[in-house]
Amino acid sequence: MTDLPSTLTVDSGRLWDSLMELATIGSYPDEATGLMGINRQSLTDADAAGRRLVIGWMSDAGLEVTIDEMGNIFGRHEGTEPNLAPVLAGSHIDTVATAGAFDGCLGVLGGLEVVRCLNDAGITTRRPIVIAAWTEEEGVRFGTDMLGSAVAAGRLTLDYAYDLVDEQGLRFGDELARIGFRGDQPVRMDPPHAYVECHIEQGPVLAQEGYDIGVVTGVQAISWQKVTLHGRAAHAGTTPTELRVDAGLAAAQIVVKVREMVDSGAYGRLRATVGHITTSPGLPSVVPNRAELTVDLRNPDDAHMAAAEADLATFLATLPDAQPGLRVETKRMAKTNRVPFDEGIQDAIAAVAADLGHDTMRLMSGAGHDAQEMAAITPTAMIFVRGEYDGISHNPREYSTPEACAAGINVLATTILRLATQ
Repeated sequence: MTDLPSTLTVDSGRLWDSLMELATIGSYPDEATGLMGINRQSLTDADAAGRRLVIGWMSDAGLEVTIDEMGNIFGRHEGTEPNLAPVLAGSHIDTVATAGAFDGCLGVLGGLEVVRCLNDAGITTRRPIVIAAWTEEEGVRFGTDMLGSAVAAGRLTLDYAYDLVDEQGLRFGDELARIGFRGDQPVRMDPPHAYVECHIEQGPVLAQEGYDIGVVTGVQAISWQKVTLHGRAAHAGTTPTELRVDAGLAAAQIVVKVREMVDSGAYGRLRATVGHITTSPGLPSVVPNRAELTVDLRNPDDAHMAAAEADLATFLATLPDAQPGLRVETKRMAKTNRVPFDEGIQDAIAAVAADLGHDTMRLMSGAGHDAQEMAAITPTAMIFVRGEYDGISHNPREYSTPEACAAGINVLATTILRLATQ
């Protein structure tokens, strides 16, 4: 193995072109913003097209491509000692329904660009390098986020994942087979040497504090649940208020409750969101007999999260007291505790950033990432890239500049290079 450079600089134009080309798959004109949005939800035809594009790029870069039972895609760049555990990097290309071009995609295509950079320089590392594109990170279609990486790391079972259904009743395992990405490689993976993920921050902190690069210390606790309220349909004009069992009213009370929990300050830095709400039969003249909503709770402190969940559960149990006949049903969609990242990998990222001339700050992620699943089986940390427009994400206005993306992937490239020589 020849002497290795101390740092790597990727082809920023090639990286940007890849991001923009992938962004055309699943694109749509977003009326709210006047921009092109992206809807490439997991296991849709658009997702399949995006996967095929990425696999083609991996193959062109000389990577050995494999697909596991969850549809997770891996591109392997061989090392001089192939029996050593590899350095793993990646993210996801599935999106929410109103996405931008960067969430997840920067980590996958950035990892691909690292390999292209190594190829251009004729560099072979001691350890293999594997680039991953994980399945159903967002969780918007099948209701469980970080799904592919969670099964690969062993937190969730393959049978559990296969049996998840979307809003149309379509089963995950069937849809995975339908789009042709139910692979034959076992999903449970051997622990890699390390895992590093580069991602847009999806928040305003780096921009507000004047930093290009964030060293991520961990991921806060996340709790998702679906609440279904069963009331009684009645005529809106003739049914006295005191005789109603109004599922819509109960749903509204939950929305107000979770905001009051946040504003109270009793649960630390709690964030709470009702992102989905529907009522049935959905007619202007009928009292709703059914309402369905989701509650997303996030907290960097596990004890505060547990207290918030307990308070919400108590509140839900009291709703029938105010409306006799109301029935409350809850279903856990996702639950993860706070995940701290490896301090050694954090320090390695910070050292690389300093060598490349970037000041860094350390911060915790408010969003969930595949890295939190990998942290259970290998030393893991993340690199955050600064976003524009207050770091807005899950929105067509999501944007990081070409320079910011290149800065993050340069840090990723050199971090991978150094880890892969260990």
